[in-house]
Amino acid sequence: MDDDTPVLDNHMHLDPDAARGMDAVDDFVQLGGTHLLVVNKPSWHLGVESTDPEDFRSVFETTIDIVADATERLPGCAWPILGVHPGLISRLIDDRGCSPDEAADLMQRVLDIAAEYVERGDALALKSGRPHYEVDDAVWAASNDVMKHAFELGADLDCVVQLHTEASEDLTEIADWADDRGLDPLHVVKHYASGRLAGPTPSVMCKKDWLDTAAESGDPFLMETDYIDDPDRPGAVMGPKTVPRRVRWLREEGYDDAIETAHVETPNRVYGIDTRRTLGEATERVGSGPNEKKGL
Repeated sequence: MDDDTPVLDNHMHLDPDAARGMDAVDDFVQLGGTHLLVVNKPSWHLGVESTDPEDFRSVFETTIDIVADATERLPGCAWPILGVHPGLISRLIDDRGCSPDEAADLMQRVLDIAAEYVERGDALALKSGRPHYEVDDAVWAASNDVMKHAFELGADLDCVVQLHTEASEDLTEIADWADDRGLDPLHVVKHYASGRLAGPTPSVMCKKDWLDTAAESGDPFLMETDYIDDPDRPGAVMGPKTVPRRVRWLREEGYDDAIETAHVETPNRVYGIDTRRTLGEATERVGSGPNEKKGL
């Protein structure tokens, strides 16, 4: 890999205690990775089973701390993305006895807390979405209400909302919901996307055929592994070395423009981060909030 080529994994989870943590970051760097967007693990994976929104602050603080540790090891930078996993609604209903509306209200208040971190520059973006599994109409409607609230917050804060949703190549309705609330659909990122997507910006999982499709399209896209850093499922969903390996493969296939799109142009247009300028400046960024470290 060229030393001046930024390599960004747009969606990775890291666990400071129970799993590989910084070893996974080291693996990423060893193969040529430079930048990370670290999404907080589902709250229940970090020991939070609560109906008090304030209890979720520990999830966010843990994520911010491990992002700071990761940045010290990266040639570039890591940024936190904070919010609620859409599967939380089922846990609240099934395990905590909440109604769909009560669960949605709690999740919206947790998003409000996540938004505080974005507003003061301690996080880069918000995380929301809706279940990727079958739910009844009331849960589906409540989940959509949570997602729409995230769009309102994103519009107010001028920040990205990264989504966990069902598999689809057409999410124009979701993009329209964001647009109606003042959030440019470019700033809505569909995590775990295939190579083709209408509506939000796709964050493409690193399957070669999906990357080939995205590269050929010429449209904005990002690359990710959704590495979950779970000791019970090592390497799931994809290992931390995968994005840099796929960048090498794209280079071999002659997709230099696609590499520039996924790792320089799209991160800048969508998140406002400059992966080139922040490459090799880690010591200057320690102690600064993520929004001060964008490199603009």
